[in-house]
Amino acid sequence: MFENPATISSTSPHLRKSGSKSVFIDPGVHGHLGGGVSEMGDLKGSSSPLHITTMVPSPIFLWRFKVFLFLFWALCCCKIGWDSVMRMSIDLRDLFLYEAFLYYNPLLLVTMMVWLWGVNLWVFSQGSVNYAKVFDLDHNHLTHREMWKCSMWMTIIVPTSMTAYLYLYSHGEVSLAASQPVLLYIAFALVLIFPFDIFYLSSRYFLLRTLWRIAFPLQPITFPDFFLADILTSMVKVFSDLERSVCRMVHRQVATIAWFEADAVCGSHQIAIPLVLVFPYICRLLQCLRQYKDTKEKSSLLNALKYSTAVPVIFLSALKYHVMAESWTSFYRPLWLFSSVINSLYSFYWDVTRDWDLSGFTKIFKFSRPSAISNLLYGRQWVYFWVIGSNLVLRCAWTYKLSAHLRHNYITVFTITAMEMLRRFQWVFFRVENEWNKITKSHPMGEISLEEDKLLGSTTPHDV
Repeated sequence: MFENPATISSTSPHLRKSGSKSVFIDPGVHGHLGGGVSEMGDLKGSSSPLHITTMVPSPIFLWRFKVFLFLFWALCCCKIGWDSVMRMSIDLRDLFLYEAFLYYNPLLLVTMMVWLWGVNLWVFSQGSVNYAKVFDLDHNHLTHREMWKCSMWMTIIVPTSMTAYLYLYSHGEVSLAASQPVLLYIAFALVLIFPFDIFYLSSRYFLLRTLWRIAFPLQPITFPDFFLADILTSMVKVFSDLERSVCRMVHRQVATIAWFEADAVCGSHQIAIPLVLVFPYICRLLQCLRQYKDTKEKSSLLNALKYSTAVPVIFLSALKYHVMAESWTSFYRPLWLFSSVINSLYSFYWDVTRDWDLSGFTKIFKFSRPSAISNLLYGRQWVYFWVIGSNLVLRCAWTYKLSAHLRHNYITVFTITAMEMLRRFQWVFFRVENEWNKITKSHPMGEISLEEDKLLGSTTPHDV
C-alpha cells in the first residue's frame, strides 16, 4: 500500500535520541504520523512502535517542592495557632494553653523519639554494627528511611490537629474542638492495633509483642525486651500526660478549664500519677529479677537495685499533696533530695560501667589510635568526654521530671523531657555497640556473616 519510505538521517533535527525530550515530528515534512513511525522503526532496524518519552521532574526538584510545602504548612499552622490564642482573654489564655499542651505533648514527644530512632538506625547502617542481628530482627524490619517516613507523617498530623483544636475553641466551636484530640488518639490506637497487613504489620506486631513481654516478664528476657523497657523509663512523662489526657476524655472535660476546680480527679493530686511514673521502673526491675533467676548473675540483682532507687524519688515527691506543708519542708523534701542524688549517681555509674563498658572507654582514653570498640565514632576522645559529661548532667536533671510536685511548669518539664530523650538517643549508640561487641566476641565472624546473609538477603518490601 505504501512505498518504501525514504531514510532519514539520525542527525535530523526532527528526531531526538532516547533519553532526551519528547520526539518532535514536523507534519509539513512528513504528511502522516504513520510515516514518521515507520521511519523511526527503520532507524532502529525493527518494527517496534515509537516510544515517546515524557517530561519527568527531577528528584531534586521534587524534594525542594516537598520542603516548600512543608514550610508553608508549618507557617500556616503557626499563624493560625497564634491568632487563635490571641483571640482568647488574657486571664484564661495560660490555663487553656496548659490544657492544650497536656493533650498533644505525649504525641509530640513520641514523634520526636521516632525521629531520633531513625537517626540511630541510619548511623548503624553506615557503620559496622549490625543492629538487625543485635535485635534478632527478620528481613522485614523497618529501615531508617521508613522510620523517617512514619515520623514525617506524625509531624504533620499532630500539629495540624492541635492547630484545629486552638482555632475551633477560639471561634466558639467547643464541641468540635473537644473532638480533635479524641479523634487523634483513637486514630493512633487503631493504626497501632490494625490487624491487616498494611502499615508495617510485622513491625507493629513486634512492638506490641515486646510491650506485652515488658508488662508481663514471665518468660526469658531478650535484648529487645529490656532495651525497649529502658527507653520507656525515659518516656514516663509521655505516660503520665497520656493518663491525665485519657482521664479527662473519659470524664468529658476536654476543651474546658473546669478541671482546675477538681484537680484531684484528673490533675496532679491523683494517686494514678506516681503509679504511672513508677510502672516502667517496676517492669524493668522485674526483668532483672527474672534474668537473675535464669542466669544466676549477681549483676542482675545490682541492676534491679538501680531501678528500685527510682521508687522513693517518685512517691516521696507525690507526698507533697498529702502531708502538711511543715512536714514536707522539714522531713520529706530532704529525704526526697537524698533519694534523688542516690538514683542519679547510681544510674550514671551503671550507664558508663555496665551499659557502655568502661573498659572500652579506658582503651580509648589511653591510646591515640581508634580502638576496636569504637566502631561508630572512631575513637574521638571529645565525643566520649561529651557523652559522659552530658549523661551525668542530664541524669541529675531527669530527677526533676520524676517529681510530681514540679509538673506545673509545663514548658520546663517539656524541655527537660526532650533533653532526657536526647540523652537516651546518644545512650543507644553505645549500648547497641557494646552488645554487638559481645556478639562478635562470643561467635566466630564466619558464622555471623552466614547468619547475616540469611537475615538480610531478602529484599521483600513492606506493605504500606
